[in-house]
Amino acid sequence: MVEGRYKSRSYIRKKVRTPGGTLKTAYTRKRPAKPQCGGCGKALAGVPRVKETAMKKIPKTKRRPERPFGGVLCSPCSRKEIIRRTRAAKK
Repeated sequence: MVEGRYKSRSYIRKKVRTPGGTLKTAYTRKRPAKPQCGGCGKALAGVPRVKETAMKKIPKTKRRPERPFGGVLCSPCSRKEIIRRTRAAKK
């Protein structure tokens, strides 16, 4: 019988063949969704796909790109936003 904690669908069920030759079900946690751009919704490059608790253990420089709007906007959207703000500041 399956343990109660493995009954939830937050676990991925995978059939694994053991060294003895029998098939067993291995339960692993699902990975979180890829971080998305706030402007266009495209997946962000340079941002790891880990949970919030694991993200705290990663060094700050590995969490997001070192550029303005890094980890929030993708590079084309951040480029557009910087251009938009500089044009607005000149007026």
